[in-house]
Amino acid sequence: MGNMEKVKKKVNIDKIVEILEKESKGWDVPVVSLMSRQDKDPFKILISTILSLRTKDEVTAKASERLFNVADNPYDMLKLSEKEIEKLIYPVGFYRNKARTIKEICKKLVEKYDGKVPDTLDELLKLKGVGRKTANLVVTLGYDKPGICVDTHVHRIMNRMGYVNTKTPEETEFALRKKLPKKYWKEINELLVALGQHICHPTSPKCSICPIKDYCNRIGVVRSR
Repeated sequence: MGNMEKVKKKVNIDKIVEILEKESKGWDVPVVSLMSRQDKDPFKILISTILSLRTKDEVTAKASERLFNVADNPYDMLKLSEKEIEKLIYPVGFYRNKARTIKEICKKLVEKYDGKVPDTLDELLKLKGVGRKTANLVVTLGYDKPGICVDTHVHRIMNRMGYVNTKTPEETEFALRKKLPKKYWKEINELLVALGQHICHPTSPKCSICPIKDYCNRIGVVRSR
């Protein structure tokens, strides 16, 4: 990312969002977004997002269900040992590290926040293992507040289209906070993750069938289908 190729096509973000809102109805929704539609509990969204890092959606969904059937709040979670949490969340990626992180987060939630998940980015970022992507998801999905969740899909696609010119997901988030209309902040992650999983792959994207190809400059695309 961050190259200086010339942006030739106008990146009409209003049109892009309009098209993706229609097209994405036929695509799979990111698992944490899907789970939040059924239950907007900020604690479950926080823990599920941590489980989802470097893990396939179907694995995250099953692991979250097993874990929350036993403990769906920080007080009950603290009653479990790390080994018990490991067993419940296996085979998510880095399950041992995540079990330790979940215990540490729950301890902090109980000690400092009366068992409640904070509703601001600044406070969420004080929790061990919580980065900007996770914090933004909790704020938007758990508390319905403005936030921009930038993962690898959002970072890649926004740069590929030529809407931003940034080197890291964090840079992309700050660039979008300045440029992206606020009305799109909460939904942009879900739309672009779905596009990234189905069409706009990191290598060899399916540009020929992309519904927003008329607004994309294909920056950095060497090979496509």
